Amino acid sequence: MSGRMNGAAAAVATERKAKRMMSWWSALSALGSITVTGPLGIAIAVWLLAGRSWRLSLSWCLMFGAGMALVVVTKVAYMGWGIGIPEVHFAGLSGHAMRACAVFPVVFYLAFRRMGSPARRIALGAGTVLALLVSFSRLPVLAHSTSEVVLGGAVGFAVAAAFIAQARSEHPATVGRVLLALCIPGMLVTPFTEPVHTERWMRQLAMQLSGRPSAIERTWKLRHGSAHPAPTAQQPSRDAGRQLGNAAPFAI
Repeated sequence: MSGRMNGAAAAVATERKAKRMMSWWSALSALGSITVTGPLGIAIAVWLLAGRSWRLSLSWCLMFGAGMALVVVTKVAYMGWGIGIPEVHFAGLSGHAMRACAVFPVVFYLAFRRMGSPARRIALGAGTVLALLVSFSRLPVLAHSTSEVVLGGAVGFAVAAAFIAQARSEHPATVGRVLLALCIPGMLVTPFTEPVHTERWMRQLAMQLSGRPSAIERTWKLRHGSAHPAPTAQQPSRDAGRQLGNAAPFAI
């Protein structure tokens, strides 16, 4: 009897711990949402304009916009035509990973770029670690597969690296505190705002472009640490309907 009670108590404690961890990952994941990273991306452009760095601001807008466009293209390609890589469970770049890896390293770098070299490196490292954590959080919340997160993060880091390489030759006049003043309110407030329905928009776009009555769903289930394979979108089996019903939803 005592052993059963101890076992039940251990199970309850484990469940509570798992829920706390899930809440932690969900909070991290929210930092990569469009309602956070979108305003941060705009804040970077505004800060550069305020420092009269017109060319640098334009470069950031083009680079970040190209990364966002690549996310949309890959997702719409799968939703509309089933173009993906089923073998590695790829149905489109993770938008959260791409935006986090593009925005956070740049924000930290620009905010501390006028300080000494050690401070700049530490700040850039902190931004990179935060971006990695946000990207990884998409796995335990079952929003993306490993390939989608890794490739999305790679695109984001490419954007950040290209921008920072160009920014080293520029000298914006506005100090980093202005960027922090623009960024902090957004990070504190926007996670609690109404979510932007980007997924719905992409579904509608995919259906309009492809002429399909409904968007193609993933044909595999996302699980902690792995993805359960299912028939491909082009050749569904008799059980595909049930599997599609349980497939993980897309999330930009």
